[in-house]
Amino acid sequence: MTEEAKDRAGQGYWGRIVHVDLSTGQAEYEAPGDEVYQKFLSGGGLGVKVLWDRLKPGVDPLGPENILGLTTGLLTDTGTLFTGRFMAVGKSPATGGWGDANCGGHFSPALKRCGVDAAFFHGKADRPVYVYLDEDKVEIKDASDLWGLDAIETEKRLKEIHGRKAQVACLGPAGERLSRIAGICTDGGRYAARSGLGAVMGSKKLKAVVAAGSGRVGVADKAEISRLTKDFRERLEGMKKIRRFVGDRLFGLVGWITRVGPVYTRQPADLFRLILSKFGTSGLTALSAESGDSPIKNWAGIGYLDFPLTRSQKIGAETVISFEKKKYGCYSCPLHCGGIVTVSDGPYPIEEMHKPEYETLCAFGALSLNDNIRAVFKINDLVNRGGIDSISCGAVAAFAIECFENGLLTEADTGGLELRWGNVEALIKLVEMIINREGIGDVLADGVKPAAERIGRGAERYAVHCGGVEAPMHDPKFDPGFATAYYCDPTPGRHTMYSYTYLDLQFLEKQFRRAKKIPALATHKQRHRYTGTGEALAVDCFFKQIMDGAGVCLFGTAVGGRMPLCEWINAAAGWNLANDDYLVIGERIQQLRHAFNLREGLNAIRDFRPHPRIYGDPPLARGPAKGVTIDLEAMAGSFYQALHWDVGSGRPERDHLVRLGLDEVAETLYGPERP
Repeated sequence: MTEEAKDRAGQGYWGRIVHVDLSTGQAEYEAPGDEVYQKFLSGGGLGVKVLWDRLKPGVDPLGPENILGLTTGLLTDTGTLFTGRFMAVGKSPATGGWGDANCGGHFSPALKRCGVDAAFFHGKADRPVYVYLDEDKVEIKDASDLWGLDAIETEKRLKEIHGRKAQVACLGPAGERLSRIAGICTDGGRYAARSGLGAVMGSKKLKAVVAAGSGRVGVADKAEISRLTKDFRERLEGMKKIRRFVGDRLFGLVGWITRVGPVYTRQPADLFRLILSKFGTSGLTALSAESGDSPIKNWAGIGYLDFPLTRSQKIGAETVISFEKKKYGCYSCPLHCGGIVTVSDGPYPIEEMHKPEYETLCAFGALSLNDNIRAVFKINDLVNRGGIDSISCGAVAAFAIECFENGLLTEADTGGLELRWGNVEALIKLVEMIINREGIGDVLADGVKPAAERIGRGAERYAVHCGGVEAPMHDPKFDPGFATAYYCDPTPGRHTMYSYTYLDLQFLEKQFRRAKKIPALATHKQRHRYTGTGEALAVDCFFKQIMDGAGVCLFGTAVGGRMPLCEWINAAAGWNLANDDYLVIGERIQQLRHAFNLREGLNAIRDFRPHPRIYGDPPLARGPAKGVTIDLEAMAGSFYQALHWDVGSGRPERDHLVRLGLDEVAETLYGPERP
């Protein structure tokens, strides 16, 4: 690392990124300038700024012209909490537009300790390679002996070579085979899973990135960082006085109340923290199935009828942690919602594995009517090793089952597999075939939209997706805020972006003046009719972009104690911005993500419309969402209005872009302004 770079590293960021050209084998460093960080932070904001500037529109997402970025957060490794996440960015092969994926673990601080805020990979190697970085050098190394290994074994091998402090982001076989639902693995099973960026990495013959730096970035005000962190930690620790740990029995009661009553109460952040601390996200499994939050039977079923509590408990909180041997936490996380499990007996023994998250439990449980926890564990191990997004893989498996049940697929198509609801052995084999692109797995390996096109005969009726991305395991008919995010975000079908639930948990109206415009929260049934949601969800959207620019975990903002996010950034970077100034930064990032898609010819309101089952067309006849059809056009229109986007063209108002300091974007979308 140069002395100049060391001198600049006192603001929470290095002010330095590295570009690695896999075609030529060359690496060069770039200093983006303080103004870039002041306008876009680091993380996802820095990623979209670099790709907007460098990536030509119209390139093949799986061609050498695409750029894959791995970006660290501005707060990562600064002494703050919940700030160890990184972003993978690139043009998505799933949508043809902006792609990003968020991941925890310990890779982000290791990459940042290499003296860079981000690494961008260009071109394509002529053979399998991996890239090694530390604070002094970048090396491109042969990975021929690693190609074909699963993601867990790849990481193990590379740590044997480079030492335990080295952190690895790598591919499994699905990424090598260019599955458009492949992700990027780190820390033995944490995933940057969405947008198909594992396929982008595979298209470049890039098996892994190894980060082994030891440089520590400085901050402008270390004492203030320490004070803020201490106060925040004490607020979180104080919640331990509430010892009302809950289990599946209470979840069933809450589901019953939601089913028969008109309530949708404010989400209690302290209770959410206790659930995560004890169970992790598996603590949501039974509650979500009962309440209507979980999609059931490929989005056509009803939880308490098709997957009732007697079944959902079998793959729920208490069941999952009965296999847990130790807790797991990402870097700088005081919560440790993860866990390591072992299955020592039964038909599918597993020596050690990250326990499945809620999304995986639902995707391979309620969505396909499977209540066999050992089978879910086996599939979780398969997708972790195979390097594939569990949400998308579970969705395409459920799609295939429904196609089989309705005669669009036969045993001749499936290689003898009888794809029936709850058929455990067939489900496991199908996942293996999808990862390996074998037989019917090759038809399904790119997701439900391409699979429906390949199968034909009306298969699109069962292909539940949002603009080519499989929908997550949260039903917008339960929380209509998700409908706007699934439809309108530049990365469609993303449950971690914005919703009513997050507005409940984050208490944004207490942090931002602009958030005081958020209307009073309504009851569950009223929300289904409510259409004036744009401003509220816009504030939540901008807050999420601040989080992704800082490297912050979504859960950290939602477990009580009010995270001092903006105050931390001020102390790290030496800025003196008001909280609402950060909302402007968040909006700037969101506008650039959206503009990236417009430049590619994509407008969400035209191109990312969700499958009708997602918004209740036709509505379900029974259950918590009985009779509910979300007014998708009204909600999307309200959100577009809040962001100054034209519904027809998708273009933001020119003057609004200029007010945000995005003059170059305005010129790209509108042409030079006439005198």
